Amino acid sequence: MKKEITVTGKTIDEALSNAREQIGLDGVELEYDIIELPKKGLFGLGSSDAVIKVSYELPEENPALKLVSSLVSAMGLNAKVSAADGEEGEMKLTVDGEGVGVLIGHHGETLDALQYLANLAYAKGTSDKPKRRVTLDVEGYREKRAETLRSLARRMSARVLKYKRPVTLEPMNPYERRIIHSEVQNIEGVTTHSIGVDAERRIVITLDKPEKAAAEEEEN
Repeated sequence: MKKEITVTGKTIDEALSNAREQIGLDGVELEYDIIELPKKGLFGLGSSDAVIKVSYELPEENPALKLVSSLVSAMGLNAKVSAADGEEGEMKLTVDGEGVGVLIGHHGETLDALQYLANLAYAKGTSDKPKRRVTLDVEGYREKRAETLRSLARRMSARVLKYKRPVTLEPMNPYERRIIHSEVQNIEGVTTHSIGVDAERRIVITLDKPEKAAAEEEEN
């Protein structure tokens, strides 16, 4: 949204400086038209300030950032919410501060719910096209959780290879299931598939070629 203000100053530069101070936003590009040039006058008499009309574009508000910041503030948390560009073009929102663990919940359930709301707010409140995906993290929880899941995938795969029996994991959200699937793909001799629906959907790790494994077991 474009806005205009009229400001004065002893010089053009001072008028521009006054405009920036009045706007109060860093990094906003200003355009201006000179209405009146400054006049020095004689012995201080008849002097007048410069008058300029300044126009500028207000940056579009980030509705996802605003939503999460409002929730954090409403909960009375001493925390900061920041936004940055992700490696895959997504918008990354990060919450850091005291007591923010309450935003995570059991296995990230609360965090996932907040991320869903942030995506809805962004989709409805911005004119960006195409719409960007919003990810939300709290003090690096997602990477810690990802490493825990990768470790779980390796341990359960080793168990399947040792005992020649499938292992069914606890229900997980799509993001966590992708981590398990991806990690198991790197382990020779095992594979994965999913069972169940919605919140009860879970991964099963099995032998990649169970018939061959059974034959080898009989020979031994």
